[in-house]
Amino acid sequence: MNTRVRDFPSTRKFDSDDRKALVEKIFDDLAELGRDGPGISRPTYGEGETQAMEYCAALAREEGLTAEYDAAANLVIELPGKDPDAPCIVCGSHLDSVPQGGNFDGAAGVVAGLLAVIRMKRANILPERTIRVMALRGEESAWFGLCYLGSSALFGELADGDLDRPHRSQRKRLRDFMTECGADMERISNGEKLLRDDEIGAYLELHIEQGPVMIARNWPVGIVTGLRGNIRHSEIRCVGEAGHAGAVPRWMRHDAVLATASLLGRLDEHWRVLQERGLDLVLTTGMLSTNQEDHAMSRIPGECTFSLETRSQSIETLETFYQLIRSETDAVERERGVKFEFDRRSLTLPALMNQTWIDHLLETCRELSLPAETLPSGAGHDAAVFANAGIPSAMIFVRNENGSHNPNEAMEIDDFLHGADVLYQAILNPPL
Repeated sequence: MNTRVRDFPSTRKFDSDDRKALVEKIFDDLAELGRDGPGISRPTYGEGETQAMEYCAALAREEGLTAEYDAAANLVIELPGKDPDAPCIVCGSHLDSVPQGGNFDGAAGVVAGLLAVIRMKRANILPERTIRVMALRGEESAWFGLCYLGSSALFGELADGDLDRPHRSQRKRLRDFMTECGADMERISNGEKLLRDDEIGAYLELHIEQGPVMIARNWPVGIVTGLRGNIRHSEIRCVGEAGHAGAVPRWMRHDAVLATASLLGRLDEHWRVLQERGLDLVLTTGMLSTNQEDHAMSRIPGECTFSLETRSQSIETLETFYQLIRSETDAVERERGVKFEFDRRSLTLPALMNQTWIDHLLETCRELSLPAETLPSGAGHDAAVFANAGIPSAMIFVRNENGSHNPNEAMEIDDFLHGADVLYQAILNPPL
């Protein structure tokens, strides 16, 4: 595909109609690059993610902006500010997607940041602080079983065990994919920070809401208060004993599927009770399968693998529920005569957004005559990594119908432009 993406001369007035036309073209082009079926697939540290980054870099350069890749292979687009030595403002999101996902999850935040600096550049505005737009690698966990890869690498938070995670459908490890994309694996493997502690003054991320709240309440824009953390196992293996479906009585069976079902049923009941007590918690098993090489209708399954994920805004709730998981696992092992084998546990901490920036974003919404309220994020985002690294962070949600992680995402461009206006005004007049 031709990397020249703009048919709009930079000398013309960049009014709201021009911005809408440019945004529609960018999203259409990104969809064309990533479509491989009914949905969009931009694999983490893979070709689809890289093509989307190259597209955004080409657009930025055509607009007279710098566009480079950092040591974690994240794309960094920069507009210098009045004080080049002052901590910069970072805005952006991710460009990877889940398999057969939607076109706006992640990409909306990158496009909003890009639109903001293009708008400043065309108007010859010199911002107070340098603005960096970052397209961060690997926010989605679908490809390697671990999220926030590009942002975690920036803060030295990827361990060797993380880097050795295999791709979901290929034999290569994460470190191999990162190397191919140009990441500095020596520094990343050593846990070295790729940023100075005083380099970033704030991190802002625009994102589509991935749930139904804003649609139900008719909010075009929302301001996020905090993000759920998670504990994940991408693969738990239940090992039982295979046998003939007609010849082995119930009391002598070691059925891996029924054992797994028993465990999940117990955990679901604990989840129900904890929610009734007012605790914030969600539980998901997104993958479950028997061994395709030997499973059969007439065979008692001797093996079953499944994923397990819990999310909460409270680390105490996460850890308490995890102890329940391990306790119930031990009980099912004894009762069913099976063994559960856990892969490496991954933990992502919950994060609170910065109150000063929350107030600033709400005031910006009021100045733009936009109805806006605060809400928590049930999904995780790169903003959590920046916030937990001590960087003041904030998020803008844009209304989006039909949820996310599916091809039916339905963000209206007019809603996006409202959110992009909030981002633009907020970084133009930052509370720093």
